[in-house]
Amino acid sequence: MFRIWAKEWKDNRMLKDMTVENDSDDTRTHKVFFALDEICCAFDLSKPIWLDMNIHEFKRHAKTRFGQDSFIDGIDFDFLEIQVIEED
Repeated sequence: MFRIWAKEWKDNRMLKDMTVENDSDDTRTHKVFFALDEICCAFDLSKPIWLDMNIHEFKRHAKTRFGQDSFIDGIDFDFLEIQVIEED
């Protein structure tokens, strides 16, 4: 089982959160991208751009934050955080 927890934060308060599960035999990278697509659809967001900082942080900690720099559209929150919480 592969699970990602997504949280939308503003002023140190969590506005929204959701967990995405994936049982497929896809690669870890595909599972992350599919989960991010589902999160963006549920939160009505455009897909964030993976900056070098996000890639490095995610590889190192299985967690990253997407701020305004990662979105083409304006956002009404401080950042979107994704974190792998279960991985087989």
